[in-house]
Amino acid sequence: MNRTKGDEEEYWNSSKFKAFTFDDEDDELSQLKESKRAVNSLRDFVDDDDDDDLERISWSGEPVGSISWSIKETAGNSGSNHEGREKLKSRNSFSYAQLPKPPSTYSLSSFFKGRTRPGSFQSLSDALSDTPSKSYAPELGRPKGEYRDYSNDWSPGDTVRRLRKGKICSLERFRSLQDKLQLLEEAVSMHDGNVITAVLIFLKRTLSKEILFRELEVRQIALRHLIHFLKEIGDQKLLLDLFRYLDRTEELALSHYREHLNIQDPEKRKEFLKTCIGLPFSAEDGAHIQDHYTLLERQIIIEANDRHLESAGQTEIFRKHPRKASILNMPLVTTLFYSCFYHYTEAEGTFSSPVNLKKTFKIPDKQYVLTALAARAKLRAWHDVDALFTTKNWLGYTKKRAPIGFPRVVEILHKNSAPAQVLQEYVNLVEDVDTKLNLATKFKCHDVVIDTYRDLKDRQQLLAYRSKVDKGSPEEEKIDAILNSSVSSCRLPPSILRR
Repeated sequence: MNRTKGDEEEYWNSSKFKAFTFDDEDDELSQLKESKRAVNSLRDFVDDDDDDDLERISWSGEPVGSISWSIKETAGNSGSNHEGREKLKSRNSFSYAQLPKPPSTYSLSSFFKGRTRPGSFQSLSDALSDTPSKSYAPELGRPKGEYRDYSNDWSPGDTVRRLRKGKICSLERFRSLQDKLQLLEEAVSMHDGNVITAVLIFLKRTLSKEILFRELEVRQIALRHLIHFLKEIGDQKLLLDLFRYLDRTEELALSHYREHLNIQDPEKRKEFLKTCIGLPFSAEDGAHIQDHYTLLERQIIIEANDRHLESAGQTEIFRKHPRKASILNMPLVTTLFYSCFYHYTEAEGTFSSPVNLKKTFKIPDKQYVLTALAARAKLRAWHDVDALFTTKNWLGYTKKRAPIGFPRVVEILHKNSAPAQVLQEYVNLVEDVDTKLNLATKFKCHDVVIDTYRDLKDRQQLLAYRSKVDKGSPEEEKIDAILNSSVSSCRLPPSILRR
């Protein structure tokens, strides 16, 4: 088409395309390089992981990314004529085909998902502009099932199965009582405690107590789950209402008694325990409740009195051994140990007397002796320890007797660093010979070992034990004296006796 010179000037000045000039060859070369990089980048976006080695062919039949394809594409964008391209190629001696092919950093799947392969640094939008990253690929449609939570299409069975898999789904669509009960039945049939508890929480929130209790009364599995859940969260009020509705009087009483754990003030706890005494407990549990109330009442009295004595500083036991903690709310055995430690010699009529505690709470002899021994041995009151095991018969004769057994007594005395003389005395009271020898050897009661072998007339064991004692010690001299005594007092081999 023929144009005037003015028309051509107007065309080139107003068009988005720019004519080729030799003065702009450097700019054109940079455009060619950018075109090459853009082509490679776009090619990488449609590369698949397993197709990196395949060659791409353009619509014209030429390999995508080749120098000829790049030049044609650039020529189309720039609108330059054929002669200008030939001159530019002749002026540049290097070949663009020698440029290294950059490794692919994108996959087809990552392009549609809007993310790059591991190790890549930029998305397509980041490479083309400085604007924030966003995906230009069309968003794939989600499966229809993904929207069913929002359209309330889930049946009770489907909802329970989704809950079992840990998926989030709303239960608010189940508004009628029939739907809620069907949902509970489905949860119970799944035999999954977490799902049953989740449904019960929903029912607890959306149903009245009367309806909830009525329906759970005929569904024992769900009822047990609800009782356990209420105990775990500490909802005592609803739990008491439930037991009262079910007429479970004993469980109702135990649940009410359990509330004392939340009361910190001793006086208020005592008054609360007093209200529990008349509740319908079993005979055994009722006796424990009564003992608990009596014990706390005693502890309050003992604590107030001992705090006054300790602050006054006039009692020797409190000066030498200050109290480390309060006795309030302590167990019965701890209270007995405390009384044996600080009030062992008090008369039986006082509340703090160990004997009074023993009789009031019917503490067994073994428990009492074991606790009193530990307390008096800790104070190194060996005279009290001796009196604890001394008994008299109807003729007035004294004898040592230990309900817990003398081996246990020896262990406790040694633990409290009893003197060797006291320890040997109680080792000698052990009746079994082998046990006595083991204890005497373990705690180095040499006199007991030597006397036992002497009574057994076992000369060989005496000779063997002589090598275990220190040379020149009184024990060695005692063994030598026994060995040098008459031969008849020792056990000799049969061959020597036949001579």
